[in-house]
Parts: sequence; structure tokens; C-alpha cells
Amino acid sequence: MSVPATPPPADPADRELLLGVIGAGRIGANHAELLARHVPGVRLAAVGDVSLKAAEELAARLGAPVATADPHEVIGRPEIDGVIITAPAREHTALVVAAAEAGRHVFVEKPMAVTLADADRAIRAAERAGTVLQVGFNRRFSPGFAAAGAAIDRGEIGTPHLMRSLTRDPGPFTADPARIPPWTIFLETLIHDFDTLCRLNPTAAPVRVHAVADALIRPDARPSGHLDTAVVTISFDNGAIATAEASFSALYGYDVRAEVFGSRGMVTMGDGRSTDMTLHGADGIRIDTSRRDTDLMRPAYLAELTAFADAVRTGSPAPVGGRDARTALSIALAAVRSVQEGRPVEITEVDG
Repeated sequence: MSVPATPPPADPADRELLLGVIGAGRIGANHAELLARHVPGVRLAAVGDVSLKAAEELAARLGAPVATADPHEVIGRPEIDGVIITAPAREHTALVVAAAEAGRHVFVEKPMAVTLADADRAIRAAERAGTVLQVGFNRRFSPGFAAAGAAIDRGEIGTPHLMRSLTRDPGPFTADPARIPPWTIFLETLIHDFDTLCRLNPTAAPVRVHAVADALIRPDARPSGHLDTAVVTISFDNGAIATAEASFSALYGYDVRAEVFGSRGMVTMGDGRSTDMTLHGADGIRIDTSRRDTDLMRPAYLAELTAFADAVRTGSPAPVGGRDARTALSIALAAVRSVQEGRPVEITEVDG
């Protein structure tokens, strides 16, 4: 009688990952939907949010078996391999540290921290635990930005000389400025551009920052310190000069673009279109522009979450990690001081 062959043991790298989402707001819901329905080999196992109703509604819609108002319950569940942290920015560090100490891999939305001391705490916790720590700088994963970065890596434009990155959130601006944390335009909006510029000048480090900012959309909010419009100049140690700009009210839609001019050529990326359609009609020429980042950047969100899952499975480093986030944060903090003091600020002044 023949004996059936014993099947080879399953490769741990092929097993399904169980991930939890902490934060059921707009971005958390977007990430949870991608994990549940589009990232290969991943199952959404839990949703946590301080609003139990929000957690329960999102979990029910996506088939997650656990919903809780306690983020630490998500972190502490033994079946969870990793967590996606999309809670408010000022809670990120404590959650990253708690997750790493529990042995959970972490994907955390930007900013990873709002102080360099907290950034160092998060990095140390992940390094001690040997867990993946990936930060949600999604532009690195947008097809155009990724292709531009690859072209720069191949030396196709030579040495970067002049660089530009911009973020214009869709308008009209309707938020309550009193509910927007101080310095959001640098710490939560332009921090994407700071990371982008560092990625697109990969062999250099930022050395000096000069920022100007104002409340041009809501001048009435200026006395309370709300800023809605900013331009930042960054000098790098290879001589490159970069500008980053942001506005909270682009009436034509969500607008994310960048450009790098180098010694051998130029590369551009992003144009705000939600499709590549151009309509030529009696009223002129019209294109479709995106009204939401989750529409325009959907391929990037999916790619970064897939990359996180791959890093967890293979034990490879995160493609954008804690030290990348720390560099972007140092630029943001220098920009804050530059506005406060009305002068250029050396990076060493905030990161001595």
C-alpha cells in the first residue's frame, strides 16, 4: 500500500497576516477598506477608535470580528501581527511604543511624532523589539513619484540643483480653525513635501530652512495662530535649493506636484488629475481634478500598505522608516522656528 507523501511545511512567509487598525476616521477607514479588500494575504482582524460607534460601524462594514474603544486592546490581542495607526498625530508616539513593546509590527501615519525626542522614542522601541516600523509617506509610492525617484537614482538628471514640491488641499476651506492643532501646516501637511524632497535628493541632507506663512484664507483666524498658506525654502548640503508650498483651499481640487531640475535634465511628477481625460468643448478645455486625497492617491495608499505587509512577511526593512520620518520632522520643526523668529534656521538648531 502506498503511503501518501507528507506535504512540505507551510512557509511562514505565505501565511495570512492579521492586522488591526487604530483610528476609524477618514484615513483609517480608507486604510481599513484597502486591507480588508485589496491587500493580498491580509485580513482585517480588529478596529479600535475612541468612538466605539465608529469602530463598530467600520468593523461591521468590512467584516472585522473585533471592534473596541480601547486601542490597547487591539495591540494586546495575541493573534494580531501588526497595527495600522491613524489616530490623531499627537497620540502616534505612545501607540507606536506600546505596539512595538508588545511585539507588533507598526504602520503609522505621518507624522510619526511631533517632537524629535518622541521620534527617537518610537525608533528605539521598534529597534529594540526588532519590529517593522513604516511611516505613511504615501507619495513615495505614487506611480509618478516612484518613477521619478527611480530616474534620479539612476542618475538620469544628474545632480539636483533646483527642487519644488507642493500640497494644496481642496477648497473651499470649511474647517474650524480653532480645532486645527498649532503648526499643522508644517507638521501634518508640508511634512509630506519635506519627505518628498529628501527622497528626490537621496544622497544629500537638509542643512537650512527659511519659512514664511500666513492666514490668507481665514485672516480672522490669524490672531489665534492658525496658518493656512506657507512657503518653505530648504538648502541641502550638496548645494540643491528646494521650495515647498502649501495651501488649505485649492478651489479646483486636490493638488500634489513636484519637480527636480538637475545638471543633466529635469523630472516632473503629479498634476492633480483624477483621470487622464481632457474634454475640448464649447465652453473651453476641461480636465477632471480630484476632490479628495483618497481618490488621487489611492494607488499610493494601496502600494504602501502592500509594501508594509511584504516587509512584515519577509523580515525586510520598511521602505520608508522611522529615520526618514525623523528627518522630515526636523525640517518641519525648523520651519516652525523660522516663522516664529522671522529668520533662516539651521537644522542643527533644532537637532543639535
